Amino acid sequence: MKIQLALDRLTIEDAIRLARKTEKYIDLIEVGTSLIKEFGMTSISRLKEAFPDKEIVGDIKTIDNAIYEFDLCFNAGSDIATVMGVSPLPTIEACLNSAAKHGKLAMIDLLNTSPTQRDALLKYKDAIFCDHISKDEQEMSGKKKSIHEVNYDPSLKWAVAGGITVDSIKRMIEPRPHILIVGSAITNAEQPEKVAEAFRKIIG
Repeated sequence: MKIQLALDRLTIEDAIRLARKTEKYIDLIEVGTSLIKEFGMTSISRLKEAFPDKEIVGDIKTIDNAIYEFDLCFNAGSDIATVMGVSPLPTIEACLNSAAKHGKLAMIDLLNTSPTQRDALLKYKDAIFCDHISKDEQEMSGKKKSIHEVNYDPSLKWAVAGGITVDSIKRMIEPRPHILIVGSAITNAEQPEKVAEAFRKIIG
């Protein structure tokens, strides 16, 4: 299982500093949506330049204009780019085609998808599926991702995001997701490297 560090609501310099502190314990570096919105594709390029050996995830949350946005993201240095699962299927397919063209991957964010939409998406075997509780949901309801209660189709690649903590991953059941997306539990910590190390020790 891999750890994806989500970097949001930061300057590029602070994002690089945080990633540098934790790079020994993480596998993927996510250039968060807010970082991209504030600083553009430069944020992706800078993180890739700083960490050429890490997989960089451009969390662009595409919902339309798929080929343009995915090509832009991959050309900037992303290894993975995100598309919203609530998008029309032609948009999803365009994202997957762009990823294949670049030799990269698409992550489908299942935030706010209905059971019918989710079922329609699971045919895309080359994608990574992200089971996600939004920041707003967490802050307004105090809801935490109960990943120990979620079953994942082991034939697909899964990531999980939303309020992930060291305590919440201790109760995970099998099969585990392939990627844990961790943000504020690490980035808001006084010693982010210690928390990242704790995650790594638990998941092995």
